[in-house]
Amino acid sequence: MKPLTTPLSAGLLGTALTAFAPVVWGTTYVVTTELLPPGHPLFAGLMRALPAGLIALAITRTLPRGRWWLKAAALGVLNIGTFFPLLFVAAERLPGGVAATLGAAQPLLAAILAVAVLRQSPSAWRFAWGIVGMVGVGLVVIGPAADFDLVGVVVGLGGAGTMALGVTLTKRWGRPADVGPTAFAAWQLTAGGLFLVPVTFVVEGAPPAIDLNAAVGYLWLGLIGGLLAYVLWFRGITSLPVTSVAVLGLLSPMVAAVLGAVVLGPVQLAGFALALASIVAGQSTPQTEKNGIVR
Repeated sequence: MKPLTTPLSAGLLGTALTAFAPVVWGTTYVVTTELLPPGHPLFAGLMRALPAGLIALAITRTLPRGRWWLKAAALGVLNIGTFFPLLFVAAERLPGGVAATLGAAQPLLAAILAVAVLRQSPSAWRFAWGIVGMVGVGLVVIGPAADFDLVGVVVGLGGAGTMALGVTLTKRWGRPADVGPTAFAAWQLTAGGLFLVPVTFVVEGAPPAIDLNAAVGYLWLGLIGGLLAYVLWFRGITSLPVTSVAVLGLLSPMVAAVLGAVVLGPVQLAGFALALASIVAGQSTPQTEKNGIVR
């Protein structure tokens, strides 16, 4: 009997499931500006992480063992506890998809870290398409009236670096053989959420009032953008090349741009095409690199 899925179809399915995460994350910017109370980016990160992590822990009933207590804590602080606040601060301080454009630096940073941390051969292909992706995203979302708030720019780049390092370390360490992606996501969401609890209340004080709009926003960010998206994201990280996963992050600013614009002009459409080409190219490896020849 022939298998129901071929290696190619299985790879495409895995890529599509992983891509769901950055697509959902692209809604973060419009949800933050339209539904959440302003001035509480740390609380938004906390609400996105901790409830989802505790729910996932209750479902899986699986805790880290041995050295994985420290590894899970480190990954949780990087992927969740640090990245979430930087993401929401950038979303509050920068208009439209500008914050997400800075996140488009992640594939370039991941390509650099893949050489430094994973000891992979430097890939001109990955670097070139990482640059194309950034240019494309910038053309989509950066208009003449864009406000480049300095703090927002620094925070946005910091978020890209934090996520790139988290993705790289996740790829290097993998996950325990007997632990599924839901439990793996639970560890990191919980660790990141617990890290944010004292930081949030020291920096922001009492939580804001939560009305119906805010409740809907927090539920969307926590259950869909947090729990479901990160389960699929961490599943993809362990099965796909780190630079292929990183370039999928370009989907986030593209979605943010589409949601933030009613009609795309010709420059934005050209940028959209470049970013899409970068995502597709980032999932493949030239034959010369497959044969060990890096140019």
